[in-house]
Amino acid sequence: MIVVLAISGVLLIAAAVITTYRLLAGPGTLDRLVAMDTILAVAMCGLAVWSVYSLDTTIVPAIVALSLISFVGSVSVARFRVKDE
Repeated sequence: MIVVLAISGVLLIAAAVITTYRLLAGPGTLDRLVAMDTILAVAMCGLAVWSVYSLDTTIVPAIVALSLISFVGSVSVARFRVKDE
């Protein structure tokens, strides 16, 4: 079980590094928005892996709150960024 958690941690770190590059080098605002959503999703997955590793379930409400904030933030930015026709 420790090996699976270590591998998933390494893969999450790799995903965060690649996504951070896209966040910094993204050509447009919407590309940066997608990268920020991806970083938040990777952070939520990292919190879930840590919760499984430490056998601590008190982190689960934080994951739910982070997902709600991420959803509301991305929808509001996309709503005001895209022009109406």
